[in-house]
Amino acid sequence: MSENDPVEYPIDGTLDLHQFSPKETREVLAEYIEACLEQGILQLRIVHGKGIGVQREIVRSFLKSHPKVKAFRQEGGSGGGWGATVVDLEGSSPE
Repeated sequence: MSENDPVEYPIDGTLDLHQFSPKETREVLAEYIEACLEQGILQLRIVHGKGIGVQREIVRSFLKSHPKVKAFRQEGGSGGGWGATVVDLEGSSPE
């Protein structure tokens, strides 16, 4: 498997960004949000880690401008705390 081969990632509402570089974050988030919407998953958990906050700031900056993001917040309790962000997406409107 080469560095350029696509990576299959489960679409289950949890995205762990530890395996992605900060420069890939926006593209990965955009694709993951679309895949979740296609499957009707409207609440996501984005694991960006605690570290110095680079990934967290990229994630939150992206979420602020995404048209399908209704709200997002730091995950509370034992689910990751400030190392994860919970995202609420707007569902498709009925036709």
